[in-house]
Amino acid sequence: MTRWAFAALHLIALGIGLGAVWARAQMLGAQPPDLKRAFYADTWWGIAAMLWIATGLVRLLAGLEKATGYYVGNTFFRIKMALLILILVLEIAPMINLIRWRVRIAHGEQPDTHSASTFALISRIQAGLVLLMVLAATAMARGYGST
Repeated sequence: MTRWAFAALHLIALGIGLGAVWARAQMLGAQPPDLKRAFYADTWWGIAAMLWIATGLVRLLAGLEKATGYYVGNTFFRIKMALLILILVLEIAPMINLIRWRVRIAHGEQPDTHSASTFALISRIQAGLVLLMVLAATAMARGYGST
């Protein structure tokens, strides 16, 4: 039951995250940017990321599906982790700026959203990287990339 629960939560986080980052891209790419909806999508992107990472770590370290050595020795797992790191690195600028924008709005100020279209592009790239992670994960789950 635990294996199934963590696998299900991991996949649910994937669905939430992919939808949220795509929605964030759409809202930030609108003219003018729809910040209220972008913040909402961004919150769900963050929730999904935390759930995704937490369930992934448990699945990796607790050996629920396969032994930790299987994952560490698998080329597709390493590709999946490299893609995750790239997503997280790309997230730094949007995360910092969206937090700043939220603070400004909370103080009754209008944020400078000139970089919103750049963050929309970053979000679209992240969505594509999530899809590549799915390809890597399905290859890994079927035993491809094992040494």
